[in-house]
This record gives sequence, C-alpha cells and structure tokens, in this order.
Amino acid sequence: MTTRIASRPDGPATRGILYVHSAPSALCPHIEWAVGGVLGVAVSLDWTPQPAQPGAYRAELSWSGVAGTAAAVASALRGWNHLRFEITEEPTSSSEGTRFSCTPELGIFHAITGPHGDILIPEDRLKAAVVKAALGDTTLLLEIDQLLGKPWDDELETFRHAGEGAPVRWLHQVV
Repeated sequence: MTTRIASRPDGPATRGILYVHSAPSALCPHIEWAVGGVLGVAVSLDWTPQPAQPGAYRAELSWSGVAGTAAAVASALRGWNHLRFEITEEPTSSSEGTRFSCTPELGIFHAITGPHGDILIPEDRLKAAVVKAALGDTTLLLEIDQLLGKPWDDELETFRHAGEGAPVRWLHQVV
C-alpha cells in the first residue's frame, strides 16, 4: 500500500527507513501517532512479535520526505522507555545522509553517512578521541568504537536478526 502526502517546500527530497526493533504493545499506537505527526499523515504500522524479546513488537516503515525527517522522527521517539529503534535517511545533492540508533540503556546515537551508507566522522571528533586516549582517559579503539556506534550496533544486532523477513511498508510524500 502506498500513501501519498504533500511535501513541505522547506528542503530537498530524500527517503529512509524506520526500524522499530522492539516496543511494548502499549507503546505501539503512540509510536504511530508520533511518526504520523512528523510525516503529516496517519501511520498504521504492521506490528509483528519480536522473537528476541517476548511481549515486544517490531515494525518497519519506508518513508519519503524532506531532508531532516529522520532527525525529526528520532526526536519524537527518543527517551521512551523500552523502545529500540533505528532510522536512516539517504543523502541528497545538498545534504549528507544520517543514521540514528536508540536503546533504553544507551540513549540515542547519531551519525552522518555518505552515499554508500558509511559513517563519516568529522575531523574534530577524531582529534578529540586522540586527545582523550593520549591523556589516558580511554583507549583510541574504545573512542573509535563509540564514534562508529558500536555499542548500539552490539545491543541492536539480536533484534535486527530477529526481524529478518519482516514486511516493509512504503510511505511516500509527493515532491
């Protein structure tokens, strides 16, 4: 099913995917409401049981919209207890791509991504990691893992595999 909605004229068109890896059933309608509020259309996700966490559900949503939509969705969902999600946004001719990951234990992770999905780490963040490691506060390997979102990937990996084969629902904005 494809739903079309009018695009806001405030940026270039892009698309992405929202992966809700695990949410308690009571939170599912609130997630749909929050995402729909950002996208400007009612959202009804196909929730399936999450085998990695009994009593939890998972869903996926492919979307099209203006650049910055992933950040708006991540802001709408961040901080909700017991919610694990990721949202990606493809780069445009005038903006980088983004990836947000969120877990109850770690909070939110944000990364800039290039055209092939690779995480791009700004120079100043790499320099700060080297300085922290040189001062003995941490190791360079731990800092680089943090910059790449490894702790989030480690926690979400079980939930990602449990969702293999789940349906993806497309939601488009007319541009």
